[in-house]
Amino acid sequence: MTDWKPRTRAVHAGTRRSQYGEVSEAIFLTQGFVYDSAEAAEGRFEALGEDEFIYARYGNPTVAMFEDRIASLEGAEAAFATASGMAAVSGALMSMLKAGDRVVAARALFGSCLYVLEEILGRYGVEIVLLDGTDLSAWEREITPETDVVFFESVSNPTLEVVDIAAVAKLAHAQNAKVVIDNVFASPVYSRAFEQGADVVIYSATKHIDGQGRAMGGVILGSEEYIRKTVEPFLKHTGPALSPFSAWIMLKGLETIDLRVRAQTATAEALAEALVGHPKLARAVYPGHPSHAQHDLCMRQMGKGGTLLALDLAGGKEAAFRFLNALKVGVISNNLGDAKSILTHPATTTHQRLPQDQKDLLGITPGLVRVSVGLEDPADLIADVLQALDQA
Repeated sequence: MTDWKPRTRAVHAGTRRSQYGEVSEAIFLTQGFVYDSAEAAEGRFEALGEDEFIYARYGNPTVAMFEDRIASLEGAEAAFATASGMAAVSGALMSMLKAGDRVVAARALFGSCLYVLEEILGRYGVEIVLLDGTDLSAWEREITPETDVVFFESVSNPTLEVVDIAAVAKLAHAQNAKVVIDNVFASPVYSRAFEQGADVVIYSATKHIDGQGRAMGGVILGSEEYIRKTVEPFLKHTGPALSPFSAWIMLKGLETIDLRVRAQTATAEALAEALVGHPKLARAVYPGHPSHAQHDLCMRQMGKGGTLLALDLAGGKEAAFRFLNALKVGVISNNLGDAKSILTHPATTTHQRLPQDQKDLLGITPGLVRVSVGLEDPADLIADVLQALDQA
């Protein structure tokens, strides 16, 4: 298995078959497990053997298959799956931090991530420093010997800024700080985060991994020691376990993720080409287009621009709403990485809670629309976006 290519790993890695020899992975819908004897129960609680389970909050065969498969695909030693992406973010950070610790983070983050940092961790005595993630001099200035964790989105939500993983990781490791990356926009298909210096990688499996709008989930990836000794005890006792049924959906999603994400990316590239310079747009932002300020970094880091664009309509909120309401193929929602193209107005939805000055600082303008490209025919999607812009 060590020499398998990523697409093969995404189909086969981590498979466990029951005595029935099923082709599609089994769903083990059970809260608990039976022991052959009282002595066996005692032994399992003292130390779990390979493929042994105690309670669904601690682990489950279907969930373990998903964890092993995504770890193999990502190139991580181990993984722990959670009930949502935000459970993964909060679990990864809260399990490794304590009062008096210091986190240096990019300020361009999903609204709920900012809440975890500023409201929850801040409330419990963790120092939080926010900076411009694209400014290496700011990272160099703020990552001091007192810094414990560095946290950022490799591609920011929703303005698609790209953070230089290798450069920031080098600065962090020089001060013995851990590098924690929310890698949702890159997806496992384009991720090389661990080889570029990440210590911990987080995904909302709700996005590209499921990718078909069916279930929620998250996963934390890292070293065996970090997952088993730091993350697992925290999550076992706080309880955000991924359900076996959702884990099975994620396994099915991984089987097709490479094909889906590459097809979505090809459409995103074509859509960006059609929209850059459009008279109704103040800007069209796509990391895979040469007009993006960090295009070269994106190509070095990911190899492709991914499945997301940001469109800033020149007419502000009113034009953005007219544009959204005129769509016929794309749908208005707040998810991303789905088979359906999804368009979102961040200022009034996902980032609504941010004060206006923070929105201004992050570039979340009243006219900004996030576009998550789906699996529709590219010509249909491009025609739909163009006709909607005509009505904006």
